[in-house]
Amino acid sequence: MTQTRQNFATFAGGCFWCMVAPFENIDGVQSVISGFSGGHTQAPSYEQVCAGGTGHLEAVQIQYDPDKVDYKTLLNIFWQQIDPTDAGGSFFDRGHHYTSAIFYHDANQQAIAQASKQDINTSSRFKQAIVTDILAYKNFYPAEAYHQSYHKKNPAHYNQYRIASGRDSFILKVWQQPISKPSQS
Repeated sequence: MTQTRQNFATFAGGCFWCMVAPFENIDGVQSVISGFSGGHTQAPSYEQVCAGGTGHLEAVQIQYDPDKVDYKTLLNIFWQQIDPTDAGGSFFDRGHHYTSAIFYHDANQQAIAQASKQDINTSSRFKQAIVTDILAYKNFYPAEAYHQSYHKKNPAHYNQYRIASGRDSFILKVWQQPISKPSQS
């Protein structure tokens, strides 16, 4: 029996509900958990993070097998889910806890993330500078159970939220690709 290697990638891209589905069906992704990362409050609640003062961002933590999917591929998916030029939040969600960040787990991830950000920044895709932070990983706390796999538990509300927030139209405009919707199983 072969043992699978496991690595973690942690990304903040605004509303964590919208950051789960793009990763979960990628071959090699073992789990995607919604939660909070980067702050100083231990095990914060959703309400505490939204109220501010915890320092946390809404984030997803992806457990993956690097023999099947590499970190650069996960980064490419991440960039295509966010507006990396928005320092005040994400789409219509405003505030620090909705800003974007890449939390690297080791020096290799840091180097790949910095190169990826540089590539995005020098491309002609965005007219403004990329403000997504690249930060050392220090913690991740899973969000409450009702936030996990929200797109599957509440697909109508989730899809309405994505459209109303402007996320889907932004992704389509910038990346010229249709948005893949999660299965409604």
